[in-house]
Amino acid sequence: MTLDISRHPCFNGSCKDSFGRIHLPVAPRCNVQCNFCNRKYDCVNESRPGVTSGILSPGQAVEYLSVAMDRNPALTVVGIAGPGDPFADPHTSMETLRRVRARWPELLLCVATNGLGLEPHVQELAALQTTHVTITISAVDPAIAGGIYTWVRAGHRALRGIEAGRLMVERQLAALQAVKSAGMIAKVNCIVIPGINDQHVLEVAARVKALGADILNLMGLCHVPGTPFEQVVPPCDEEIGELRTEAGAILPQMLHCSRCRADAAGLIGGSMPEELLCCLQRVAAGPLEPEQERPYIAVASLEGVLVNQHLGEAKHLRIFERIGPSAFRLLEHRPTPPPGGGCERWRALSDRLHDCRALLCGGAGSSPVSTCAQSGLRVIVMEGLIEDALKTIYGGGMARAPLRKHTCGSGCSGNGTGCS
Repeated sequence: MTLDISRHPCFNGSCKDSFGRIHLPVAPRCNVQCNFCNRKYDCVNESRPGVTSGILSPGQAVEYLSVAMDRNPALTVVGIAGPGDPFADPHTSMETLRRVRARWPELLLCVATNGLGLEPHVQELAALQTTHVTITISAVDPAIAGGIYTWVRAGHRALRGIEAGRLMVERQLAALQAVKSAGMIAKVNCIVIPGINDQHVLEVAARVKALGADILNLMGLCHVPGTPFEQVVPPCDEEIGELRTEAGAILPQMLHCSRCRADAAGLIGGSMPEELLCCLQRVAAGPLEPEQERPYIAVASLEGVLVNQHLGEAKHLRIFERIGPSAFRLLEHRPTPPPGGGCERWRALSDRLHDCRALLCGGAGSSPVSTCAQSGLRVIVMEGLIEDALKTIYGGGMARAPLRKHTCGSGCSGNGTGCS
């Protein structure tokens, strides 16, 4: 099927008032920590990248998109833009794109990424007829790039400083070249950070132009409290305008970017409809595969009042059902599989919780989280009163993350941040 790429409002400013886009927030994890970024979930008060009011699984994303398409026929683009990076967990992002393409062959697909993990997935993106890819490249000099990131994750290693900058530049430029070789349209976002890379922007423009980038989007640093760059004064509109004029002699410039949230929906610059926001939160609170019947919620608790037990230490889980809008009852206690066995233990746990939409616990490692998710069970690490948590999850909200990580104990062989 031939896709009309002129209907992408981010790449074609002339259609931004006619056609809309929707971002599916299926990528909560990130493989880098930028010094200007603070990802937030269940947030409705900020409009910037890295912010969303819910996290969706691929199955939930399709259900949500179905509702959105029915309510807004002007949507022509489906994108994945966070709140983390699509390729920090490529399985989830690619599965989402596969499902969307299978059901809506006419829609444009796009992804926005830091580029670190992009290259291995370029060929499948092209096969899915992904038309547009955005890569954030804020430096092409490893020394400058090293000052933009707190850390960059390479496998199981966290790189810092110039070593991190070198890896980022290598991966980003290689990914850009691969995207263009695969025939996709490439936009480069460059965050202008005074005192860090503001004198380097034209070099970035020239380098990405040489590799085939189609358009450049210069964005001034956004002030985000709680980040290493929170004291850096963002560039003014005049400064950005001057840089765009100079860079425009090298590459076409995007001038209508609204710095969209990871769950943005509708026309660029417009607010998200309240009914769609409620739909997102409702779907995110349901089963990972919406067609499955999963009415219960499992809880790991030491005393039955608080969500406060590490999953690896739980010998049994409390199973709750909802009997009214804000009323719940303890249905039973279910034993967990004995410690040991690695992923097999968590697969067995998933089988025992086949009728539970979520498992609430005070701590869990990446192995049980990912293994249970493959079976449609969402593991939520949180803290607080069980009753409050049940109201939140059943009501479509996001549970409160723990203030500190729970260390592993005798029932778990992890490294202090969860079960292995």
